[in-house]
Amino acid sequence: MNAKITGTGFAVPQRVLTNADLEKMVDTSDEWITARTGIKERFIADEEEYTSIFATAAAENAMAMAGVGPEEIDLLIVATVTPDFPFPSTACLVQNNLKAVNAVAFDISAACSGFIYGLSLADKYIKTGAARKVLVIGAEVLSKIVDWTDRNTCCLFGDGAGAVVVEPGTDKRGILSTHIHSDGRHWELLYQPGVGSRNPASQKTLDEKHA
Repeated sequence: MNAKITGTGFAVPQRVLTNADLEKMVDTSDEWITARTGIKERFIADEEEYTSIFATAAAENAMAMAGVGPEEIDLLIVATVTPDFPFPSTACLVQNNLKAVNAVAFDISAACSGFIYGLSLADKYIKTGAARKVLVIGAEVLSKIVDWTDRNTCCLFGDGAGAVVVEPGTDKRGILSTHIHSDGRHWELLYQPGVGSRNPASQKTLDEKHA
């Protein structure tokens, strides 16, 4: 038995921020951003939009494609570094929104590779028989934590969510294998310095742009 993706879905905000828009905000240019990243535009959430909104919408689209009802989901994983709250998990909020009453729900935090980590977990749960229908969601609202005065990083990130339904398969199609690795020696290359236990949220962290 292998694990295969039977449905996919995504959701993004309506607002689009182009490189031309960024040129008016920071010292940058469309040519500079495109040459280094290939990015031309990114989706940006409104003030009242947050991660669980996009995660829920993406999940609904994936479930519709797979023909799976919410009560059939037995594992729900959300990969995010911008959860609605530190706790409860965003996965629990999505579970409630979907009415996936039979699902075990939890978040994982692995930044850009989070969705791949989630897919790897789904693969293992399916292959061991611990789950039959798994919903994996990658969702971020990074615009809420980006420093929009930092020309080196603010052009990189946008908001939205993608989701897949993973189920058992008996044919040759499916997830062939997953290989995940970590190297904590390089943690300082890209990180959010504030609002954790090392630098709790305070006026000082805001003033020092550590939030």
